[in-house]
Amino acid sequence: MAFSSRLLSKSRQLCGNRVILQQEYAIPVRYFAKEAGRPALKGDEMLKNIFLEVKNKFETALGVLRKEKITIDPDDDAAVAQYAKVMKTVREKLVFHYPSSRSADLFSESQRIQYTIQTLTKNIPDVRTYLLTLKEIRIKRGLTDELGAEALMFDALEKVEKELKKPLLRNDKKGTALLMAEFDKINKKLGIRREDLPKYEEQLELKISKAQLEELKKDALEAMETQKKREEFKDEQMVDVKSLDIRNFL
Repeated sequence: MAFSSRLLSKSRQLCGNRVILQQEYAIPVRYFAKEAGRPALKGDEMLKNIFLEVKNKFETALGVLRKEKITIDPDDDAAVAQYAKVMKTVREKLVFHYPSSRSADLFSESQRIQYTIQTLTKNIPDVRTYLLTLKEIRIKRGLTDELGAEALMFDALEKVEKELKKPLLRNDKKGTALLMAEFDKINKKLGIRREDLPKYEEQLELKISKAQLEELKKDALEAMETQKKREEFKDEQMVDVKSLDIRNFL
């Protein structure tokens, strides 16, 4: 019973805050505790609306998690795929119920990266700074350039700028056409095809899902280890994390 209580707390935290609403607005309780009888102000109404939206999103997400089974086994490809499918269902339901929401938390990982790129590069005039910014985004998000494409892209830019005898600007149609032709050569050399992009996005989502399952498994084990240290539960057998059904703790 104590194991269940501990895991209930952990599951709510992980499945609610960390996995689904990890970057949402955080509303301090004190905002709703002050002078309950005073007339409502515009600021109060705005905070109330934000609180209700976050609450409704959380309940929508829990509605999915209560129905779909998640197996905490990051080493099982089927379990990872199922977890990714559940998280995708959560995002789709949130987008359906809150279509006007601009929160990047409703995006898949690939969509979030694309959103970040668009946001951080929209005012960059030259291609070199643009590519350097892409590199910074990649590093900050912990993405690796296993194929070495990044260095080849800079080499291609160097070649085009030497041919143009000036820095390449993003609004230079002729120059960017030359660069894209070089990029096409790079893609061909590395075996990258545009039609394979959905497959790469799926692989990225599975990688993220595996990492989240590993974190969930780690926290579940820590919760059970902490509980077992208590005198009254020292003889209780720890259950296999894979046998846990998160739906029982929501």
